[in-house]
Amino acid sequence: MLLDDNTIVAIATANGIGSISIVRISGANALEIASRITKKNNFKPRLASLSPVYNHNDELIDESLVLYFKAPFSFTGEDIVEFQCHGGVAIANMIVNEVLHNGARMANPGEFSKRAFLNNKIDLSKAEAISKMIEARSEDAVKLLAKQLKGELSDFVNDIREDLLFMLAYTEVSIDYAEEDLPSDILEQIKSKIDKIQIKLNETLDASKRREGMIEGFKIAIVGKPNVGKSSLLNKLLNFDRAIISDIAGTTRDTIEESVKIGTHIIKIVDTAGIRNASDVIEQIGIEKSIEAINEADIVIALFDNSKACDEEDKKIISLLEENSHKQIIKVLNKTDLDNAFDKNKIMDFIELSTKNSIKDLVSKIETILDNNTHSDEMTLISKRQVQAVEDTLSHINTSLFPLETGEFEFFAHHIKEALESISNITRPYENEQMLDVMFGEFCLGK
Repeated sequence: MLLDDNTIVAIATANGIGSISIVRISGANALEIASRITKKNNFKPRLASLSPVYNHNDELIDESLVLYFKAPFSFTGEDIVEFQCHGGVAIANMIVNEVLHNGARMANPGEFSKRAFLNNKIDLSKAEAISKMIEARSEDAVKLLAKQLKGELSDFVNDIREDLLFMLAYTEVSIDYAEEDLPSDILEQIKSKIDKIQIKLNETLDASKRREGMIEGFKIAIVGKPNVGKSSLLNKLLNFDRAIISDIAGTTRDTIEESVKIGTHIIKIVDTAGIRNASDVIEQIGIEKSIEAINEADIVIALFDNSKACDEEDKKIISLLEENSHKQIIKVLNKTDLDNAFDKNKIMDFIELSTKNSIKDLVSKIETILDNNTHSDEMTLISKRQVQAVEDTLSHINTSLFPLETGEFEFFAHHIKEALESISNITRPYENEQMLDVMFGEFCLGK
C-alpha cells in the first residue's frame, strides 16, 4: 500500500443523485493509484478513456470516464486524475474508498484550490472568485466573477503594485545610494502616480459599495406607514401571498425577507413593519427593525396612500428618506384606484399605481436601477477582505503624502511598503525581493 500524505482525493460534485459524479485525485501518486484501481497503464494526458473501476477484491464498481492531467498542466499544478462515474452517492464514495485504500487521504476543505495557489496556478483573487461563482445566484454575479477568474482584478492589483514598487525603489535608492544619478523629475513622477492610484482606489471602493449586492442579491426595503399596502406590494412582486394582509394597523410586526428575480437580477425584498409612533413594545421593536432595514438596503421603496391625506406618519417617512438621500429611493403613490386625498406636492418624482392592478412601471424602474448598477466596466471587489485591503492601501498612501512633501523619505518609504503589503493581500503576499529586483535591475546598482 502506498503511504503518500501528499496525494488527496474528494468528490468534486454536489451531494445528491445526478447523472454524473466526479471524483478528483491530486498529487504525486494520482496516476499510479488510478492505474491500480482501473488495471490500466496507458492513460494519455487530457484524453478521456472509458475504464472499469475495481475494488481491492477485484469486484467491479463502475465503468467511468477517466481523465488524466499531467503536472504542471492541471488546476493544482500537480498530477490530477478525475473519475466521471455514474451519479449517486454510493458509487462515488466506493471509488473514494478505493483511492484511500491505496494510500491517498481525504482532501481538506478548499485544499485543491490551496494547492493551486501554492503552485502559482491561481492567486487569492481567483480563488475567491471560484468560491463565489459556485454560490452565484444571478447572471450578473456570474459575469462579474468570470472577469475576476480571467484575471481582471489581478491585473488591477499588479498595475498598482508596479507603481508602488517604482516609488519604493526610487526612494530606497535616494536613501541608500545618494551618489547615484536620479531623474530630476522623480518627485513629480511619484506624486503623479500617487494621484492616479488614489483616484483608482476611490473609484473602485465607490463602485464596489454600489454593487455589493450583486453576489448575494441586492436588498430592497419596502417602507411606509401602517396599511399603506407594503405587504400587498410584496405579495404582488412575489406573485404569491407571502405576507398577511389586513385592514388592522400593525399587522406586520417584523421584517419579512424573500428573494425574487427581476430581469437578470436576484433581489432580496424586505417588507417592513409600518413606521409610526407605537406604544406596543413588540410593534416598536418591529419599527426599529424597519429603520435598520432602510439603512442596510440598496434600494428603498417608500409607499404612500393616495386615498389618505399626508399626515405626521407620512412626514416621518419623508424625513427618513431625506436622511438616506444617498441611497436609490423609489417613491410610490399607492391605491390610485381610490379617490385622491394625498398632497402630491409633498413627494416629488413618484410612481402612481395600485397593487390591485399592474405594478409594471415599478418593476421596470427597479430593473433600470439594477442595470445601471451592474452593467459597467468599473472594477468591483467581491469580498469584505478585498474591500478592507483597498481601504488599508488608500489609508497608507494618504499618510505617506506628508513625509513625501517634507523630504522624510524613510517615513515615506515605510508607508509605501505598508500600502504594498495591503494591496498585495488581494492576490499574493508582497516579498521584499520584488523591490530589490526593481532597484538592481532597472537602476543597475551595485555593479
